[in-house]
Amino acid sequence: MRVAIIGGHGKIALHLAHILVNNGDEAVSVVRKRDQFDDIRSRGAEPVLCDIEAAGADGLAEAIAGADAVVFAAGAGPGSGPERKETVDHGGAVKLIEAARAAGIARYVMVSSVNADADHGGDEVFDVYLRAKGRADDALIASGLDHTILQPVRLTDAPGAGRVSTEAGRGAEIPREDVATAIAVALNQPATVGKTFVLASGDTPISEALTD
Repeated sequence: MRVAIIGGHGKIALHLAHILVNNGDEAVSVVRKRDQFDDIRSRGAEPVLCDIEAAGADGLAEAIAGADAVVFAAGAGPGSGPERKETVDHGGAVKLIEAARAAGIARYVMVSSVNADADHGGDEVFDVYLRAKGRADDALIASGLDHTILQPVRLTDAPGAGRVSTEAGRGAEIPREDVATAIAVALNQPATVGKTFVLASGDTPISEALTD
């Protein structure tokens, strides 16, 4: 499988590229800075330059052409303001829907967030983020693409354990590496199409958790 990863220099994306390549798949990491190429290549992936905020859907479609699946792993980041939550976390995800259609790619895996909700209340930046993520999830569900949405809880850089829960308890966390593994599993499990999964650390092997 050839997988195009949007937000390819993010921590989850770098783990994912490494996992895919080790599994015998091809990873294409779409990034917005050329100086990120060496990090991408060190994971065995192919870097492609495309700024998802600046490019149109046609430009993004060119960047992902030839892929069998796309993964939206981009994010504006914790230090960004509400404007970029809209242009990246929502706008980028919707643009990828359009680009995937234009490129003839049906499979789309979204890295969302626990509590993402288009109707979430509040005026803080994190509230804007949850609304943006919720609207992006809703757009993907309505798109008709073969989608899977993963909604992780608070992310950590701890080593992955390979086991998760699909319920989020108080204070729940999950290593980014386990989220990346879940993406790779979802890409290879047709049973995950059309489903949304919360992801937290737990006791169930990832391949089993994503079949429920």
